[in-house]
Amino acid sequence: MIKTAICSGSFDPVTLGHLDVIRRAAACFDRVWVCVSPNAEKRNQLFTPEQKLMLVEAAVAELPNVEAELFPGLLADFAVAHGANVIVRGVRNATDFDVEYQMALINRGIHPRLETMLLPASAEYQHFSSSMVREMIRYHQPLEKYLPASILPMVRDLIEEKENA
Repeated sequence: MIKTAICSGSFDPVTLGHLDVIRRAAACFDRVWVCVSPNAEKRNQLFTPEQKLMLVEAAVAELPNVEAELFPGLLADFAVAHGANVIVRGVRNATDFDVEYQMALINRGIHPRLETMLLPASAEYQHFSSSMVREMIRYHQPLEKYLPASILPMVRDLIEEKENA
């Protein structure tokens, strides 16, 4: 039996913290799907859903058991459609835990066999958030400490295109 898990997020942009959780999930499961959610309710988004997917795909390219897909629907439905019974989420603090706990109950209410596994953020990434990285981008700060090296040139090109548009 193949064990499949889902890692999800809006990934605006995908950070080293996200990639750490995805790598750790990939070490625990046979297959991991990264569900890139457009999440129209989040403010100040920097990248389009398609750009986010492109960045995630580049970030996970070295992980043979990981694939990414854009999905605008419910995460629980994505999990079931991909044969997964586990959602893996990273948590940085008590606030993240409270939000993820509530979401786990909702997802399990939608699909009773769907479990949620919460992975504590690695110490070096606990202070990371996509919001913080977007601020670093807006103020032209170095990004090497925050983003996977594989996506740095792509992020810089996308930002340059946006600024020149």
